[in-house]
Order: sequence, then C-alpha cells, then structure tokens
Amino acid sequence: MQRDDHTFCLRIRKTCDAFCARILRSQVILAGVIVSGALLCGCDTIGSDFGSMGDVISPPSPTEAAQWAVDTTDSENMRRGVVLLGTSSFGGVDAYIKLYRFYVKDMKDPLVLGAAIAALSRFGIPEDAVLIAEKLNSESPYVRLSAAIGLQRIYNPSVSQAMWVKMQDETEAQETRVELAIGVGQYPDDGSFQALVTVLDHSELTVNLAALESLRIMTGNDLGLDRSRWLGWYNTTPVEMRFRTQNYYLYPTFQRHLGFWDYVIFWDIPKFETPGLPNGIAASGSRKTYQDPASPAATTPSGP
Repeated sequence: MQRDDHTFCLRIRKTCDAFCARILRSQVILAGVIVSGALLCGCDTIGSDFGSMGDVISPPSPTEAAQWAVDTTDSENMRRGVVLLGTSSFGGVDAYIKLYRFYVKDMKDPLVLGAAIAALSRFGIPEDAVLIAEKLNSESPYVRLSAAIGLQRIYNPSVSQAMWVKMQDETEAQETRVELAIGVGQYPDDGSFQALVTVLDHSELTVNLAALESLRIMTGNDLGLDRSRWLGWYNTTPVEMRFRTQNYYLYPTFQRHLGFWDYVIFWDIPKFETPGLPNGIAASGSRKTYQDPASPAATTPSGP
C-alpha cells in the first residue's frame, strides 16, 4: 500500500514538473519572439521601449518637465519638456501658456516650434490662432503642418482666409492641405465654402475627401465630389439658408482599435483623445457630428 502511495505521488510530481516545463517553454518562446522582433527593429528601438517602460513606471515630475522645456543647451530636452507640459493636465497654467507663446513667436528649431504650436493650440485663447496662422508661411514643412493641425483646435474667424488661401495652394504639401481642409470646416461662410468647392478639383483624393467632409459639416448636405452640384446648390439656395442646417465641427483626433501587441507592451498601452469643440466656440446647445443627432452632446475640452 505504501508502495502504491509512493508511485501515485511520483506520478503527480512528474505531471506537475511536465506542466511547469511547458509553461517555462511558452514563456521562453514568447520572450524570444518579443526580443527577436525588437532586434529586427534595431537596438535604438529596444532602448526606446525599455526607456518608455521606465518613464511610465517613474515618469518625469512636473518640475523636471519644466526644466527640460527651458533647457536651451539641448533642443531635444526642450521638445520633450514642451510635449510633456502640453499633454499634461496642468499644462494650461498661465506660466506655461506664456512659454508656448514665446516659443511660437521666436523659436527657430522646427521640432520645438511644432511642439509649442501643439501645446498652444490645446490651451490657448482665440487670439493665439493669429500667432499660429503666421506659421503657415514657415520655411519648414513640419512647422506648416503643425500650424494646420493646431488651427483645428482654436476658433477664430479672422484666420479662416489665411487657412483657405494656403489650402488652395497646390504647391503646398498634400498632408498640410488635408489638415487645412479639415480645419476650414469650422467656418461656415461664403469664402470658406467657395475655397472648399475649388479644392474638390485638386488631384489628391485625400484632399478632396477632407474638403467634402467639411462641406457636409458646413451645409448639412452631401452632394459628393461633383463641384458643379455644389455650386448649383449654392446659387439656388437663399443666403440666409445656406448654412442653417450645419453640423457642429469637432477637431479630429487619432483613434484605432487596440491589437495584441498593444497589450504586450503592458506598461505603455495607448490611450486616445476624443474629438472635441475648439477653444472659442460656445458649447451651449451644440451637437457633436460624431454622435447620433438625438443624443445630447457633452463638451470635450481642447486639453488632454
């Protein structure tokens, strides 16, 4: 009987050992896949991934972010500091907004300037749109693109003409014209309408579709990519009725479904901002174009 008990216990132990070995092999295989993938992406990527893990576990303090943002000896530190401040819940402090404005006015480094434009567009006031619109004429394509995206978040009708004039410039980069076509949708007036209709004839489909979506928001109609149909509607519609059925404009944000690999990097699972009303637009009675018309709209602030 004792022998049988001993044999039974031995079998149980062997089964447990085998089960543990399978778990260990699975862990080794998974680790190998992750490491192999990281190696394929290069050593810099490995360092970046582990660096981001460290940042999430022990993120920079507000003081460190502020120190980086004013580190004139290292432009990368400045960029990182401005990004951290501009995407934080405390980034709208007056002192930081003044810093963003200063950089938008005088910064020469395009990466730092782009980060400052993004931060100012989140926390700035309508008058700041004028300052950002000036950067649509920057020599840097990156700065012009940053300005086009930033102007989607601040409402100021005085900059609409600068936006649609640049949008119609076919020598401008396609991605910048796309962002401008999106932003012009918040200004339902004759000049913006005519510019968007003109852009429907540009050669890039992405520009055409961005203009079409803005026309839908602006007028509440969907007449497709046919320029003549839009002009016919415009000429036969009374002036006071042209923009009466408009939908409320929301600045766009990037969103996607999370996949398996997003959860593998568990320390840095992506979080996406939701679309919202630009700074300067009265939110009372507004309806989100992303929502069912019957559902109430909750105002989403421009900040993170």
